[in-house]
Amino acid sequence: MTQTAAVPAPQGPPERPAPAAPPGPPRRPAPRVHPAWWVALVSFVTIMCAAAFTAVPGLFVEPLNAELGWSRATIGLAVGLQSVLYGLTAPFAAALMDRFGMRPVVTLALVVITGGALSTVWMSEPWQFLLGWGLLVGIGSGSMALAFTATVTGRWFVARRGLVSGVLTAATASGQLVFLPLLAWIVENQGWRPASATVAIAALAAVPLVVLLLRDHPADMGLAPYGGEYAPKPAPVRGVAKRTVTALFDAARTGPFWLLAGAFAICGATTNGLVRTHFVPGAHDHGMPITVAAGLLAVIGVVDVIGTIGSGWLTDRFSPRVLLGVYYTLRGVALLFLPSLMAPQVELPMVFFIVFYGLDWVATVPPTLALCREFYGDDAPIVFGWVLAAHQIGAGVVAFAGGLVRDVTGSYDAVWYGAGALCAGAALMSLVIRRQRAALSDVQSARADL
Repeated sequence: MTQTAAVPAPQGPPERPAPAAPPGPPRRPAPRVHPAWWVALVSFVTIMCAAAFTAVPGLFVEPLNAELGWSRATIGLAVGLQSVLYGLTAPFAAALMDRFGMRPVVTLALVVITGGALSTVWMSEPWQFLLGWGLLVGIGSGSMALAFTATVTGRWFVARRGLVSGVLTAATASGQLVFLPLLAWIVENQGWRPASATVAIAALAAVPLVVLLLRDHPADMGLAPYGGEYAPKPAPVRGVAKRTVTALFDAARTGPFWLLAGAFAICGATTNGLVRTHFVPGAHDHGMPITVAAGLLAVIGVVDVIGTIGSGWLTDRFSPRVLLGVYYTLRGVALLFLPSLMAPQVELPMVFFIVFYGLDWVATVPPTLALCREFYGDDAPIVFGWVLAAHQIGAGVVAFAGGLVRDVTGSYDAVWYGAGALCAGAALMSLVIRRQRAALSDVQSARADL
C-alpha cells in the first residue's frame, strides 16, 4: 500500500523521517532446549578431558624422586611454573577469545597440552620437566579452564550464570575424579611415563568435540542468550594485548581488585599448590599407599562437584562477600586439623576432612566471578583472568615452598598450619570488600584517569 507524504506545517520546520528500526534476529523456530545448554555441555566435557593434567602432580612426586633422584623442591618448581604460567596466560586467553573466537583458542590450547604432556615421556633431566610440564602444559591449560568458563557464561547466559559457572568450574574436579584413580593405578603398576601419555591422549580426545560442536556466540545461530535479549555478534576486538594490560591497570587502581586477588591467591595456595600437589606424598610419609591417598583426593573431586554447583546456586541468591568469608574460614579450620588426621590407614575423621574440604575446594569461584562482574562489567572475564593469575601464583609459590619445607624439615606439618592461618586473612579480605555503590566511584575514576 502506498503512503501519502505528510504535508509540513506552514510555520514549522519539515518533519524528519523516522529512523529505520535496527534489524532483529533471523526468524526461526524456538528450540525446545536452548543451545546454550548444549554449549555448556560441550564445554564441560572439554574441560573435564583437559583436566587430566591436574591429577598428575601429586602422583609424580614419589616416582620422580625415587627413579631420577630429583628433590621434592625441584619437582615442585616445575609444578609451580605450570601454575604461574596457567595464571598469567588466562587474562590474555580471555582477550584472544574475544578477538578470534573460543573454538580456535581452545583447540590450540588442547594441542599444546597434548604436546607438553607427551614430551615428558622421554625426559631424563629437570629442565625437560620444566619445559614440557611447566612451560607447555602451563600455557595450554591457562588458555582455557576458568577463562573459558567466564567467556562461555558471559556470552551464552544471562539467567543462571552463577549455576553454570559452578557447573563448568566443577568440570575440572570431575576430570580429577575420572583420572586420579586411573593414573594412580598406572603409576603404581606401569610407571609414570604411561601416565603422562594418558594425559596427552585425554587432552587430544577433546579436540574433535571443540571443532565440531562448540559455537562461539548465540548470534551465530540467530538466537538470544539464555534468559536475555537478542544482540548482534560484536565485531572482533583488536589490540588483544593492549586491552588485557589496560584492563589490569584499570582494575589495579581500585580496592576490590586487590582484595579479590589477595584472597584468591590464598585460595590457590591452599588447593592446587598445597593439597593437590602435596597431599599424596604427605599421606605417603605416614605410611598410606599412594593409590589410597590418590583415591581420597579423587573423593575431593566428587564432593567438589556438589560444592561448586551448590555455590553457584547460592551465589545467585546471597551476598558473594559473605559466602567467600564463610568458605575461607571453614577451609582454614579444616587445614589446622589435617596433621593430626594423617595415618597409614583411612580413619573416619580423615573421611570427614575429605568431604568437608571437597565441598569448599573451588566453591570460591562463582562468588569471585560474580564480584568481578559487579565491579568491572564487560571487562569482567579479563579482570577475572588476572585474579585467577593471582590464584595460580599463590599455587605455584606453595607447590615449590611445600616441597622445600619437606626437604628441609622432613615433614609437611608446618605447611598445613601456615596455610590454615592464611585462610583467616582471605576470609577477612573477602568480608571487607565494599559494595558496588561504594566502590563504583573508584572504578570510574580509574577509567577516567586512563
